[in-house]
Amino acid sequence: MGAGGNLLRRAGYLAAGGGVYGAVTYMTYTYLTAAASDRPCPCGREHSYVHDPQRPETFSRIAGSYDSQISKDEFVMGVGLLRRALLYFHSGGDVLEIGAGTGRNLGYYPSSCRSVLLTDVSEEMLAQARAKLKKMGKAERERHTCAVADASKLDGVPDRSVDTVVDAFGLCSFQDPVGTLRAVQKKCRPGGKILLLEHGRSETYPKLNAYLDANAERHAKNWGCVWNRDINHIVERAGLVVETRRNFHFGTTYYLVCRPGPGQDGEMNGETAAEGQMTVERASQ
Repeated sequence: MGAGGNLLRRAGYLAAGGGVYGAVTYMTYTYLTAAASDRPCPCGREHSYVHDPQRPETFSRIAGSYDSQISKDEFVMGVGLLRRALLYFHSGGDVLEIGAGTGRNLGYYPSSCRSVLLTDVSEEMLAQARAKLKKMGKAERERHTCAVADASKLDGVPDRSVDTVVDAFGLCSFQDPVGTLRAVQKKCRPGGKILLLEHGRSETYPKLNAYLDANAERHAKNWGCVWNRDINHIVERAGLVVETRRNFHFGTTYYLVCRPGPGQDGEMNGETAAEGQMTVERASQ
């Protein structure tokens, strides 16, 4: 077994124990937290945080405390090892990271990456990433750039200009995850890769999915994250070609190495809103 396999095996051991820790910790948190009262919708219907177009603004609100709130859980659950393995063994050339947030992938990009563009819709989250970059060496600072950008548009990034697209735990936060993955495929050069480290519905534990569905609204309100999305369905509808797929944490964490699908560099259109609709239906059941 090579170095990559050993690193993923270590991550797997941590993920197994960390998954139990994470599940117990969050279920306890949910039990002790009083149910949030939903604010009314102008149309008179119950407000949905999952569908709220202002949901991504939550990340700006929690940016200053985000790292301190999730660092312990990521450490115990071996998420850092998964980030390191995915980027060290699969990224290279000119890199575009979408949903970069506070820059939690900083320090994991190998020297084979010539440039790394960190993008996020939240200026406040990127401010945390910029602060981390200032503490890094000159060479690291020079090869990293931060830019506020909507991952589903990225008008400032030319088509066929990057070798690797990276998204770590962003599909849960994008308003249109399918459209976003379709859009970033246009940015890849021939032979480019799309690396995804995501969380979503479990492939093997229906009771866990029932829990995610029941608490989707509350989680979206507190974290801006729709944690019960079907990652496999999103990737399939986006047309990505999956080369490597591994699951951790009772099947809720997805480690995916993908390539742009055939014909995905043409004009893209509609048919992306249904994913969010499906999520809300599950959350309301």
